[in-house]
Amino acid sequence: MKHPLSVLMRFFLLCFCAPAQAAGPQAHVHGVVQVDVAVQADLLSINLDAPLDSLLGFEREPRNDAERRAADEVLTRLKSGTGLFSADAAAQCTLSKATVSAPVLEAAAGSVAKGAHAELAASYEFRCAQAGQMRILDVGLFDAFKRIQRIDVQVAGARGQVKATLKRPMRSVRLIR
Repeated sequence: MKHPLSVLMRFFLLCFCAPAQAAGPQAHVHGVVQVDVAVQADLLSINLDAPLDSLLGFEREPRNDAERRAADEVLTRLKSGTGLFSADAAAQCTLSKATVSAPVLEAAAGSVAKGAHAELAASYEFRCAQAGQMRILDVGLFDAFKRIQRIDVQVAGARGQVKATLKRPMRSVRLIR
């Protein structure tokens, strides 16, 4: 038997990614990040895709100590997840897993083509003790990364899906349960 979350994520990918793939690859737009959210039982899953320029101001291997420090700070902040996403306090959600992938900033970055548009992907899983209380997701990315201009959010839950576009000062998205 398949895990219910894997079924929901497959549904989510089919609903949102298939039309985009049919229309061609999504444009790499500086200042714009994509956030995909799935709500299933007591699990809140979030995927973040962002051009490195939107987070760092450059999208290549760091060239000096200042750029290396900036890249390390971005990676540390994203890996900790602190202040980036939070559901209603009454839902009592705690971050259980965070992963970040940014090939151009990792040790084996030499495999990334020079001049290529570099991206960062991150995923977060939250376990919620009072999942029935999840109504709103607060997105703290504008506060954390000043270069972000727009956040395109897609939310999928057992009762459907919703799309939203956040621009400053907006920071909340309704969760579908």
